[in-house]
Amino acid sequence: MCATTQRVLSGVQPSGQKHLGNYFGAIRQHIALQDEFPGECFYFIADYHALTTVHDPAGLRESVQELARTYLALGLDPSKALLFRQSDIPEVTELAWLLATVTGMGLLERAHAYKDKVAQGLPASVGLFSYPVLMAADILIYQSTLVPVGKDQVQHVEMAQDMATHFNQTYAPKALVLRRPEFRLAATPYVAGVDGRKMSSSYGNVIPLFEAGKPLRRRIGSIVTDSTPLGQPLNPERCNVFALLRLFLEGPELDELAAWYRAGQREGAPFGYGHAKQLLVERIETHFASARERRAELIEHPERVEEVLKRSAERARREAQQTLLRCKQACGLL
Repeated sequence: MCATTQRVLSGVQPSGQKHLGNYFGAIRQHIALQDEFPGECFYFIADYHALTTVHDPAGLRESVQELARTYLALGLDPSKALLFRQSDIPEVTELAWLLATVTGMGLLERAHAYKDKVAQGLPASVGLFSYPVLMAADILIYQSTLVPVGKDQVQHVEMAQDMATHFNQTYAPKALVLRRPEFRLAATPYVAGVDGRKMSSSYGNVIPLFEAGKPLRRRIGSIVTDSTPLGQPLNPERCNVFALLRLFLEGPELDELAAWYRAGQREGAPFGYGHAKQLLVERIETHFASARERRAELIEHPERVEEVLKRSAERARREAQQTLLRCKQACGLL
């Protein structure tokens, strides 16, 4: 019988230094859940999944460390939430095989992510094709109850639901060895990149979380705006800079900024895109100042990051071992 503990589960692919889109799209919600969710939070760094596209060993190791540093610097508390490497839980790949034996080819062939990546020219490897099976194993092995995802990931959770149902019906119709998870759509804002498109590393239009000083000013200065002269009215709803400032301002502050835009004036002085960009620089530097300091300290002490990953993996692996044991017993392997 499945455990009754409520558990959030989410995985994040390691891909170097994270940007504002990653933070407002997922990281901020993950960290908030450690205090808001009435259960346990398990977050894993999906290094196995990364192997479908990354074949640089040193780069992958550094990306994993950077992602762990990022979460810890931004406030993840290891006493409240687990943060571990996917590859430190070998039971996940064992469960993936068990799930593969009850998963139809047609289900995997309908995977949006697979079809999209092939359309982008990525090699159609077996790993890429069976990606949803490994993801389902990630979710199911910890008896997860809630999986926060964006709209593009809902199908993967639905596939995990199908695989759990098929496994239970095949091997344990009464015991229900695997728990059926539910997805939760995250309220993720649209984060515009410096070119106005959705912020994405693949577009090269990102604003890194921990950039500061001249590099940050240059980055913000490159945000695309129109040619409206200084002091003339601006439309805040059509401005990439305003869209980014909206992430950091709310209520009266945001209303005041919109008024400056529409008037082209601030306290009797001309107001233009350059002023808005400077305000955005200040807000980013202030918002992430303490996180930048913590990250710098973690870079100097990598053993602290490794200790968190190790301890979290030990705890997560105990859960994984229990689930795998029940699954193997159900299959007749024990």
